[in-house]
Amino acid sequence: MWGCITDFFTYETTKSVVVKSWSVGIINRIMQLLIITYFVGWVFIHEKAYQVIDTGIESSVMTKVKGFGNHHNRVMDVADYVFPSQGAAVFCIMTKVIITENQFQGRCPESSKDFSCVSDADCTQFLHSVLANGNITGACLKNDNESKGRCEIEGWCPAENDNVKIKPMEEVENFTIFIKNSIRFPLFNVNRGNFPSTMTAKDIQNCTYKPESTPLCPIFRVGDILRYAGHNKTLLLNMGGEVGINIEWKCDLDRDVEYCLPKYFFTKLDAPLKDPKISNKYNFRFAKYFKTEDGTEYRTLHKVFAIRFDVMVTGNAGKFSTIPTLIALVAAFSSIGLGTVLCDIILLNFMKGAAQYKAKKFEEVSEAQIDASVSSSPGSQQSLKPGVKSSCDSGAISLSPYD
Repeated sequence: MWGCITDFFTYETTKSVVVKSWSVGIINRIMQLLIITYFVGWVFIHEKAYQVIDTGIESSVMTKVKGFGNHHNRVMDVADYVFPSQGAAVFCIMTKVIITENQFQGRCPESSKDFSCVSDADCTQFLHSVLANGNITGACLKNDNESKGRCEIEGWCPAENDNVKIKPMEEVENFTIFIKNSIRFPLFNVNRGNFPSTMTAKDIQNCTYKPESTPLCPIFRVGDILRYAGHNKTLLLNMGGEVGINIEWKCDLDRDVEYCLPKYFFTKLDAPLKDPKISNKYNFRFAKYFKTEDGTEYRTLHKVFAIRFDVMVTGNAGKFSTIPTLIALVAAFSSIGLGTVLCDIILLNFMKGAAQYKAKKFEEVSEAQIDASVSSSPGSQQSLKPGVKSSCDSGAISLSPYD
């Protein structure tokens, strides 16, 4: 117990030992050079650790599609093929549609081959199925001259047949998308738009986005977007899909605010799955409702295959601040000491004179030893071993590898 108490009430102080060794000295300087290069090149220049960063970007997006296409023997405009029509950041452009007209409430055979049957017993397994076009009643409907029939459904009849072959609207790739994006960094109260103030209305109407020549043009051709995102155009027009348009803002507000400009990136959002039947597809349904003269309701069902566009806005802004600069500097100066740690490990474990270095680096001094030394020869340096030099100003000991 007494030993634990005396060990607790001890004090450790640094002891400087100068090791005159080329190998250890070179390692020490290389480590210091690497650490300084890392902090200067990566932390300060690349990551701009001297800045305070605002990541709470506020954004609004407005979109508008232009173009005409031909589908189902009629010319289709924006009101026919864009969903929803409000110009939001998420919208769909229809590529083809399967129309089932004059559907009335009633009972009829299912259209899908997955619900084929020979007897009523075959249909009981499909009760409560969500894959049918209505509620399965359990009855098998078939003609007298057929060996197989289809399970009966209760719902909107006739049932939709989505296996019909329909040519997609090829003109989709020539449609254009206008994107207007306004952002604000609340920490610095900076507002920006996605095209420079020097760009006139005529310039916007006559330009198309190209990464090399017109990177700030806010009008995008659909075919170019699909190519940038790496989509298969033929598959996308036939089955639908999802595309991400990312507007990235990275602003250095230590420079003029006019240099705060967006960059556009295009991403394929519908990553392919192992089963091609459930990948690379996007479709949805909607219906238009009518009434006959006697008040009976009927509808026209539309199954729409479309390209879904998600406009996403990301980014941050940075500006010089004293506090992060001081924190980065303290971290840099503290990290330089890692070179000393590595050199100590080498000296204590792998060098030829490791035992001698340990004896010089670690030394225990008690109060009794100090009192005895002072009383016998005050101010003398008799405690130093021969060949060991003591600095008169810092108290550092210089150790030669030949000592």
